[in-house]
Amino acid sequence: MRTATVSKLPVRPIPLTVVPQPATVRFEVSCSSCNLREMCLPGGLSSAEMRRVEQIVYLRRRIKRGETLFNTGDAFTAIHAIHSGFFKTSVVDSEGREQVTGFYMGGELLGMDGLGSGQYNATAVALEDSEVCVMPFSLIEDISREVRGLQRHLHSVLAREIVRDHGVMMLLGSMCADERLATFLLNLSKRFLRRGFSQSEFHLRMTREEIGSFLGLKLETVSRLFSRFQEEGLIEVQQKHVRILDIDGVERLLKSAN
Repeated sequence: MRTATVSKLPVRPIPLTVVPQPATVRFEVSCSSCNLREMCLPGGLSSAEMRRVEQIVYLRRRIKRGETLFNTGDAFTAIHAIHSGFFKTSVVDSEGREQVTGFYMGGELLGMDGLGSGQYNATAVALEDSEVCVMPFSLIEDISREVRGLQRHLHSVLAREIVRDHGVMMLLGSMCADERLATFLLNLSKRFLRRGFSQSEFHLRMTREEIGSFLGLKLETVSRLFSRFQEEGLIEVQQKHVRILDIDGVERLLKSAN
């Protein structure tokens, strides 16, 4: 029996297909159409200046509830404008306890405290699913040399942060417990109103414990005060939903102390 001869064909190497990796793409943003632009960007800009300022926003980052935007001690690289959502900032004391230092909502800026030291001085955590516009500070510096309104606005925001810090010191140093909670609720009311929301009805994104940490009060004290305010007809509370029934009455709590 004859054996069939199998001719050997030359083996050609199979070329490897290289899949190109996508380059980092700048986020295409239109600050001019954002309904929060008047709060996080300077007003009165020309169309050319607005196009230049829009280049500051390098990307928009989504942060899930409970996730950290930046930590205490991280290198300061960018300022973050909250496009949607709610954040808290906090530090940990020498005994390992968390101290809440602030609450931030849409249109407000996070990370300004890193300007002086070159690192963030608090940890920022999302209290609900949120989006932030990331603005690298190197770009802010470059563009603010061309758009003077941006530089003035940054100075204004810094001054506002100083005033806020001073207000917190006054809150913790000179007010009794019911005045602290009244001030906290009125402050939230004004901030929601400025964003076009109801000044008398809103949802608290933070826990009672976090409110207590910010106000320098125990959890039991905060819960007791919410119950007392409700019994006195000042507010109506259903879990985290708050309705201020008598804004004038809440304001009188502060006036009566002066």
